[in-house]
Amino acid sequence: MAAVSTVVPGSPARARARNRRRPVRYHRSEVLWAAVFVLPAIALFAVVGVYVILYGFTLSFANWNGFTPKWTWVGLRNYADLLWRDPTYAPAVHTAALNTLWVMIAVPVLTVMISLPLAMLLNSVRRLRSLLRSVYFLPYVTSGIAVYFAWQYVLQPDGAINLLLGSAGLGSLQQPQGFLGNPDTALPTLIVITVWSGVPVAMMLYLAGLQSIDPTLIEAAQIDGAGPVRILRSVLWPLLRPITAIVGLLALRDSLQGFQTFLIMTNGGPGDHSNVLGLEVYRLAFLKLLAPTLGLSSALGWMLFLAALALAAVNVRVLRRAT
Repeated sequence: MAAVSTVVPGSPARARARNRRRPVRYHRSEVLWAAVFVLPAIALFAVVGVYVILYGFTLSFANWNGFTPKWTWVGLRNYADLLWRDPTYAPAVHTAALNTLWVMIAVPVLTVMISLPLAMLLNSVRRLRSLLRSVYFLPYVTSGIAVYFAWQYVLQPDGAINLLLGSAGLGSLQQPQGFLGNPDTALPTLIVITVWSGVPVAMMLYLAGLQSIDPTLIEAAQIDGAGPVRILRSVLWPLLRPITAIVGLLALRDSLQGFQTFLIMTNGGPGDHSNVLGLEVYRLAFLKLLAPTLGLSSALGWMLFLAALALAAVNVRVLRRAT
C-alpha cells in the first residue's frame, strides 16, 4: 500500500511550502541599491556597445575619412563597390574572400586531425601526463605577438627551417625567398601557424571528452575484436561529435575574424596572396590615409559579421543534431 504523506498544520514543512508559493518582495531601498550597482554597467554597455554598433552600421552607408566633420551619404553604394562595382576594391575583396575560404576549410579540418590523435595519445599516457599537457598547451598561453615574430625569424630565407632542410639533404624544399616571401607558400604557412595556435584548446576539449567516456564501452569493443581504428570510428568518434562541433566553431571563428597573424607576419603579402577579409577590413579603415574608406571598411565588417552569424547558426544546428 502506497504511503500517503501528510503535512501537519503549523509544521516547518508547511511553512516552507507556503514560503515557496509566496512571491519575494524587495524593499524600495534594496531596489535602489541594486539599480545603483547595475546602472553603470548598463550605461557603459549602451555607450561602448549599442552606440558603437549603431554608429558603425550607419557609417557603412556613407563615405568618410575620419577627419572631415561631415559624412557623404551614399546608401548601398559601399556594398556594391565591395562586391562588384569598384575596379579597385572589389578584386581585393574577392581575393581576400577566396583566401579566407581556404583558411576556413583547412584550419578546422587540420585542427581536428591533429588535436584528436594528440588527445588520444595524452589520454593513454600514465606518466608525465601533467607535464605533457602543459607542454602541449604552451602555444595558447604564450604571448601571440612574440610568437609571431619568432615564427617570422624561423621562416626567413636564412632561418632555422631552411637550415634544417639543407642539413637533412632536402635542399629542394628550401625557399630562397623565405616561406612567407614565396606567393605559393605564404598562405599555407599561415594556415599551419593558425592551426598550431588553435590545437591546444581543441586537444584539451577532446581530452576532457575522452576522460568522460565510460571505459567499459572500449573494453566491450576490444572483447568483440575491434581494433584501435574501429574503436575510434565506431565508439569514440560518435561520442565526441558535440566536442568536434565546438572545435569546428572555434576554428571557424579564428579563420573568419582572426587577422592578427596575417597582419603581423605578412600584412597580406606578398602581393595579396595571404590577404584575408579581416585584414582587408583593417586595411580599409586604418591604412588608407585621408581616403574616404571608413564606410567601405564598416560595410565589409558588417558583411563579415553576417557571414559569421550564419556560420554560427549552422553550427548550432549541427551541434543539436550531434547531441
